[in-house]
Amino acid sequence: MLEVELHVVLLAQRAAGRRHPLDVIAPVDRVGVVEHAALVKALARVSRVVEKRNTIPILSNVLLEVGQDSIHIKATDLDLEVIDVVPAQVAAKGATTVPAGLLHDLVRKVPPGSQITMEQNADTNTVVVKAGRFRSTLQALPPSDFPDLNSGEMTHTFALKGSDLHRLIQRVEFAISTEETRYYLNGIYFHTRQDGNRNTLRGVATDGHRLARIDLDLPEGATGMPGVIIPRKTVAEVDKLFSVGEQEVQIELSKAKIRFTSGDLVLTSKLIDGTFPDYDRVIPQNNERVLKVPRTDFSAAADRVATISSERGRAVKVSLTGGKVTLTVSNPDSGNAVDELDAEYTADDMEIGFNSRYLHEIVAQVQGDTLEINLADPGSPTLFKGSDTDALYVLMPMRV
Repeated sequence: MLEVELHVVLLAQRAAGRRHPLDVIAPVDRVGVVEHAALVKALARVSRVVEKRNTIPILSNVLLEVGQDSIHIKATDLDLEVIDVVPAQVAAKGATTVPAGLLHDLVRKVPPGSQITMEQNADTNTVVVKAGRFRSTLQALPPSDFPDLNSGEMTHTFALKGSDLHRLIQRVEFAISTEETRYYLNGIYFHTRQDGNRNTLRGVATDGHRLARIDLDLPEGATGMPGVIIPRKTVAEVDKLFSVGEQEVQIELSKAKIRFTSGDLVLTSKLIDGTFPDYDRVIPQNNERVLKVPRTDFSAAADRVATISSERGRAVKVSLTGGKVTLTVSNPDSGNAVDELDAEYTADDMEIGFNSRYLHEIVAQVQGDTLEINLADPGSPTLFKGSDTDALYVLMPMRV
């Protein structure tokens, strides 16, 4: 309380035209007092966008815009921008930028419950951060240098519950490609579809070896929206920031950008400028061999046998015969591992191989107690399904 009281006295003296001795050393232009918890939360949200290694100094900073009774905190990497707002006791409006990582580290190490004072010194181009007896001076950069990711006109606006947004992202995110040469696969393809009498909002991701797809009921306002590819980094940040409970998330998009808003939190991102491939061509329609097996047992068995492998991409051989499925991994350097499960399978005997990591990740996303695997032959795409009929997964086989 002493710090806040001193702060108020200084403001009163300056308003009355009297100079305080501290003003001779550090004339303060703008002052804001913020609750510790609110500032820590906001900085944690926005600072993740900041790249640790930047060739452009201003991109290592956060922009602090002081308004009537709040501070807008903004960070960007030129492709993605996040803005959050914290309530503040404000003496004067203005703006500055300070190093994002330093400010976040300092603030989160301040004792919980503290009142944090931030003061800008225009003469030295610094920002002083104070809490109780703690004081730190940070170098500032001009706010005029901070880039603005102008979203422009958004053509479509609709809303999704945070839980639905989380479901959409979680079911398909793992299949996003990390191969930069095929940049158009480095995100989730977000588009609308009509299947029979049902209109859906669909998310698809693929890396060329596996594919994940999920449908949601089409929200009001999404009809006619363009198909867009949301970048991998944006997808991850959206899931962290907005995929909570039943809160509504407003989504606005155009062909070039997309914006997510919930309360004071706003994320704007550029979209991938490319054409997503015709994924329908790789989804098998007539895989008549059907294997049904307890999902958790199959997942555990696949994980066990893959332990013997020295390479994450080594194939797991899946042998189907009668009422059982056998999983085998062979490693010339280490040995081999075999596991067998009872299963529901009545088609012809068959052997097929899958990348052990890809198989494990797909099975982890399938919902329900029973895993259904639809197969054609050892060289054709295989379909994986569970109790969530809106989601499906495709995996290309490997030679074994």
